[in-house]
Amino acid sequence: MSLPSHVVPGKKNPVYAFVGNPNCGKSTLFNALTGLKQKVGNYPGVTVERKIGTAYSQHGQPMTVIDLPGAYSLAARSPDEAVTRDVLLGRRTNDTEMPDRIVCIVDGSNLERNLYLVHQILDLGRPVILVVNMMDLADKAGLKVRTGQLEQELGIPVIAAEASRGKGLIELKLAMSRTDLPLPHHRWDVPAAISSAVAEIQASLQDNDQRPPLIARAEALLLLTDQDQLRVAGSQPLSPRTSSILESWKKRWSDENTDWSGTLVGARYDAIGKLVQDCVQSSDQTVDQSTSDKIDAVVTHGFWGWAVLGGIMTALFLSIFTLAEYPMGLIESATTALADGVKGAMPAGDLRDLITDGIIAGVGGVVIFLPQILILFFFIGLLESTGYMARAAFIMDRLMSRVGLNGKSFIPLLSSYACAIPGIMATRTIEDPKDRLVTILVAPFMSCSARLPVYLLMIAALLPTGEVPLITKVGLMILMYGLGTGGAFGFAWLFKRTLLKGEPPLMIMELPPYRRPGVKDVALQMMQRGGLFLKRAGTIILAISIVLWALTTYPKSDDATSAAEQVAQSYAGQAGKLIEPVIKPLGFNWEIGIGLISSFAAREVFVSATSVVFNVEEDDADTEPLLQALRTATWPDGRPLFTPLVCLTLMIFYVFAMQCVSTLAVVKRETNSWRWPLFQVGYQTGFAWLLCLIIYQAGTALGF
Repeated sequence: MSLPSHVVPGKKNPVYAFVGNPNCGKSTLFNALTGLKQKVGNYPGVTVERKIGTAYSQHGQPMTVIDLPGAYSLAARSPDEAVTRDVLLGRRTNDTEMPDRIVCIVDGSNLERNLYLVHQILDLGRPVILVVNMMDLADKAGLKVRTGQLEQELGIPVIAAEASRGKGLIELKLAMSRTDLPLPHHRWDVPAAISSAVAEIQASLQDNDQRPPLIARAEALLLLTDQDQLRVAGSQPLSPRTSSILESWKKRWSDENTDWSGTLVGARYDAIGKLVQDCVQSSDQTVDQSTSDKIDAVVTHGFWGWAVLGGIMTALFLSIFTLAEYPMGLIESATTALADGVKGAMPAGDLRDLITDGIIAGVGGVVIFLPQILILFFFIGLLESTGYMARAAFIMDRLMSRVGLNGKSFIPLLSSYACAIPGIMATRTIEDPKDRLVTILVAPFMSCSARLPVYLLMIAALLPTGEVPLITKVGLMILMYGLGTGGAFGFAWLFKRTLLKGEPPLMIMELPPYRRPGVKDVALQMMQRGGLFLKRAGTIILAISIVLWALTTYPKSDDATSAAEQVAQSYAGQAGKLIEPVIKPLGFNWEIGIGLISSFAAREVFVSATSVVFNVEEDDADTEPLLQALRTATWPDGRPLFTPLVCLTLMIFYVFAMQCVSTLAVVKRETNSWRWPLFQVGYQTGFAWLLCLIIYQAGTALGF
């Protein structure tokens, strides 16, 4: 196979790392350059997102681009920052190539703080391109950034940009296309009290730890900036000789009452301050209250802030029910047509039944909810890109503090509405270990997108279309989400006063300026998440649908006079009947039990399991829709199975029960122990069972 004409054979593609503080527009630039030519996953061994894409130079030559997690410093305080540090220092070459060029993105309206990370990166001595983003916000703040002067001072290309509008993208691509990128001539004076130690530690790192000279110097500075040696060394512990030298210097300074870390950090900021003074001109005119400040006066208000949050959530669920109706109808029609086509093309038999009743019914029963899930992802992406998420955390801080957490826990909890896995990953921003663990333990209570198909199915069975107003369905959906949120807060309060006692730390967080949402970026993120959902539908759900079909079909019973009787006597029926004594007090029978067991692989599998178990008719030509099958399902004595009380109880069970193996695996990886995920299964499922028992028995006693 011949190579494209623009690719030079045998020439290594340059590897660029995109680095910057959180909320600097780094990912927007990355998406603009790479588009759909990117791979998203996790770094091996950690639950930190790994994004690697391909961009093309002005000459058509491919360039590898790595979007590193946002970081404020290479003196890492979180797993995210540790990954950024380790990739830049060449510590993860087993899974991520060490970048030979670095693009640093900074917020032009907050240059001094952003330059601290850039200052550390320049110590690495690699070609660097500096992108001063958000120049429009800098102008509004009365700041004029002299990019030419900054370029002269640092000796590297400096580009003014507005990533959200695509400004500066061509200039960035031109700079990345250069083969002669200069090395920075950045200089700063290490304090005399520290310089001897830096030199000695650097020499030892070179001789005893086999670090390259510039990497050795940068690492020596990091070891003296962060007092936690193990945290800086990461997965590559220091040699005994280097460790001994470091400890001897620390002991000496401690005896002399020298704050070596503060001295080093202060010297960096002095150098950065002088640089900003030379390169940034502040307007003498009084700057009017910014648009962000005016909006914040409303959305962070003690009353109106809650009203705005409530309005946003209501709009979200209204959109889920209304906007998705048409595409869901198309998917349903396509699924029906596909099943009918298979029935017409194949002779009757187990293979045809497997394809129509197992694969198409099972997978199609979940895929039909894809439009609603995409709408959920789109809304969450919009809230993140506009900067509203941080405001939601701010107004929630007072409430969160009452349960023993701070507002930073709200962002992981809110992210868990999409999926508990990224929500649990987001707890890495929480500094206190106990607060982080409590947030991990309660995050699965937030109703994720996998629960959405279950809720929608039960609401549709409970409230037939045309018989109740839309607002009733929206209200019921909000109730489910509210119950999950209340459960998370309640158990957080309990854990902070029992298992994990501790005072909630003060919340210190950045409120980024409001930005126009990058619809293209949001759409790309939505499609990536939707693709992961379809991938799961095509793998896990497909496999489970096939297994469920086999379990409901075999062993063949000669005594069965209907499809329903065959299911009852099958392996699946036997398993469902085995757990029926446990779930019957909740109003659930063995058929629902099959769905409960299946949904441990993924909650949405409940829908496909229900499709397989209930949507089976004696006459293939007269297949009853799933909803009608649920409404006509009965107990052996003829009582309706899916009564309004049972539908409500089943939804509440899914609100609180821990039924997601993937989430448990992530919790194990985040806590490095099976103790906590097993604890989650026990307390969440136990609480769900007890609560549903009370609700169903009380409802039955009252005549519902």
